[in-house]
Amino acid sequence: MIVDVAIDQGGSVETSRPTTHENPIYVVDGVVHYCVTNMPGAVARTSTYALTNATFPYILKVANDGFKKWVRDSHEIRTALNMTEGHLTIKEVSETFDIPYKRFP
Repeated sequence: MIVDVAIDQGGSVETSRPTTHENPIYVVDGVVHYCVTNMPGAVARTSTYALTNATFPYILKVANDGFKKWVRDSHEIRTALNMTEGHLTIKEVSETFDIPYKRFP
């Protein structure tokens, strides 16, 4: 079984396609797929608490240290940064699409 929580962003699996609560599953090559869009919306209050608890430490870090220090000090965030100050920060994307690239300090 595949539960594709990323279906709203195009999915994580080649065989994923959006489904609904009315018709939530389908089978491809013997594998059951569950790809209901906006899954967190079915449990809005609970998912809001989960998202808040997961993101609050990052918000607090930015508030206390400022954006640039936060990115510089956090490998996790620095590698997730796509653009800043109008500049693309991912070299591979720059090369693929022939867009100027600027490494974040």
